[in-house]
Amino acid sequence: MQEILDSFLETEVTDQEYYDAIIRFIYSGNIRCGEYECNQFVIRKMELSNFIIYEEYVINKKREIHHSFSLSKNKLLQVMNEYAKKQGFLVRSFEWSKGYFNELLI
Repeated sequence: MQEILDSFLETEVTDQEYYDAIIRFIYSGNIRCGEYECNQFVIRKMELSNFIIYEEYVINKKREIHHSFSLSKNKLLQVMNEYAKKQGFLVRSFEWSKGYFNELLI
């Protein structure tokens, strides 16, 4: 699992903008379940505190899922924030994401 997790981070957390978008999806309490399509991976929110991350391909017009793993919200936030910090990105908090969503409502 660690190898796939590392691949996910290296592929999808390549700049501040991508990190911010993924973090907003993870933090959002308004999205109870759903998918966030990254460049290569998909993050599936099963409910507010459980996520499945997988690679998705279309082969012969059929959707195939490869290399999936599941993480709790807390663990996913921990690895995302640790990786972002190593990359020199601003690490975002829940309070930051609430401000973003409140701006959308205005």
